[in-house]
Amino acid sequence: MPKIKPKPSWLNKKIALGSCHKVKSILRDLSLHSVCEESFCPNISECFQAGVATFMILGDTCTRGCAFCGISKGEPSAVDLDEPRRIKEAVKRLDLKYVVITSPTRDDLNDGGAGLFCQTVEEILSLDSKKTVEILIPDFKGKINLIEKIARSKAKVISHNLETPASLYIKVRRGAVYERSLGVLKLIKETNKEVFTKSGLILGLGEEEQEVIQTLVDLRSVGCDLLTLGQYLPPSLKHYPLKDYILPDKFGYYEKYAKKIGFKGVKSAPYVRSSYLAHSLLESAFCPNHL
Repeated sequence: MPKIKPKPSWLNKKIALGSCHKVKSILRDLSLHSVCEESFCPNISECFQAGVATFMILGDTCTRGCAFCGISKGEPSAVDLDEPRRIKEAVKRLDLKYVVITSPTRDDLNDGGAGLFCQTVEEILSLDSKKTVEILIPDFKGKINLIEKIARSKAKVISHNLETPASLYIKVRRGAVYERSLGVLKLIKETNKEVFTKSGLILGLGEEEQEVIQTLVDLRSVGCDLLTLGQYLPPSLKHYPLKDYILPDKFGYYEKYAKKIGFKGVKSAPYVRSSYLAHSLLESAFCPNHL
């Protein structure tokens, strides 16, 4: 079994679990999941302490087999139709103005969970139409009607992560297709030109620099507005092995390149994750000096 490489000095973030009590208490009280917990996110204490969480609907078990992901794989539970109402209650208790919703991939469902995504957005906006909702979606097997439905959901930001360049999909993204994921982002933008589209990559899986550059170009070719780049940190020794620690300067290089080719907002640093401080990434898209 491979060993996890010792972390370099720039990856020394400490998780203060004591600061997570308030958000965790609300999540437990309402029987809700957060991707922060399920994916073992290293930013959990920073976000929870600030009263920020990314809610995960449709259970905590994924039907896909991505080799890098910490979310459980296997047979999912039945859909909880009351979940959107409880998320609305959590948003109210936490007084959130920016809400991020994601899910595991649910290939077992006829609509992949698209209906529950839309219902959840509707519930949140019924609290206050000025709230901003971001949804981080699976690919829904590329089904046009489901993607168009999601695009019309009134979410302000719709995110779908490519995760890694095309060459690594067969190794780390079993069940996913690179071109299909690009097509999801393209169709969302074509269906609703007002929405901000977003994607993210995790680096250190063995990708080459030119492959990362090509992936950024591919994302811009389908009109992707917002981008996150972060360091892959294996959740356990059973997950896909880490190949490289990416230097902070390299993250800076990718950020400059991404802005140069037209991304409206970019976060690129070792501890960046797709939903990390998501509100600030959208705010940067409105900044006239983002380049």
